[in-house]
Amino acid sequence: MVDETWDTASLLDIADYKNGLAMQKFRPNIGDKGLPVLKIRELGQESCGKDAERCRSDIDESVTVHDGDLVFSWSGTLLLRFWAGGDAGLNQHLFKVTSGVYPSWFYYAWTKHHLARFTMLAKDRATTMGHIKRSALEESEVLLPPKEKLAMQTKCMQPIIDQVIANKIEIRKLAALRDTLLPKLMSGEIDVSKIDLTQLNSHLAERIQVINQGTIESNLSPNLANRPFAGEPFVCCSKSVFGSIELRSIPFFSQFFNSLVT
Repeated sequence: MVDETWDTASLLDIADYKNGLAMQKFRPNIGDKGLPVLKIRELGQESCGKDAERCRSDIDESVTVHDGDLVFSWSGTLLLRFWAGGDAGLNQHLFKVTSGVYPSWFYYAWTKHHLARFTMLAKDRATTMGHIKRSALEESEVLLPPKEKLAMQTKCMQPIIDQVIANKIEIRKLAALRDTLLPKLMSGEIDVSKIDLTQLNSHLAERIQVINQGTIESNLSPNLANRPFAGEPFVCCSKSVFGSIELRSIPFFSQFFNSLVT
């Protein structure tokens, strides 16, 4: 429960929201392969395609985005995503959100909590390009638990964030491998006719047998509200961190988790 040991702060107190640059002013020099430019479009599709603009590779680290960085588009389409598309240059209208004190799950969850209000503020300015001002971040209240409670919550929450990021990176690498191998397979350049696929996939057959026996479920639903064994950490965290928010804290964490897996 929230008591006098808790403090109040703002989003700007728990994280640094670093705005990107107008990357058209930082084109690669001759001989520099450069970095893809991360814009709102790339954040929405969670990857930088071959047609992405490029910027110099020696741009400042504060506007260089790496796998696992939290990126927040504050103009146009408001998005909040953990990036897993490889190194990129942060374009203007995007924040790179970092903190040297608080874990990423914490400032992600609080930014996500205020996102609906930010969206409404942006719509009020939609006569040009809907956006929010930095003052909106300063006005967004955050509840700070005691260090021991935050540490307990982090043990539950941060591994989920880390696993989601790792899954996204693996998906990206597998997609790149698919795009490399598929044309070679279709053209016959790579011959797989003599490969024993049954032997290679024997572990899948064993898993299917276990599923059919009813020992485990075939698919894990992201709706933790209906999964007691997986939802318990969220119930614990929500009661402790967001207990004072009169907006049904447990559904908040269900929404928090669903936003990660979609």
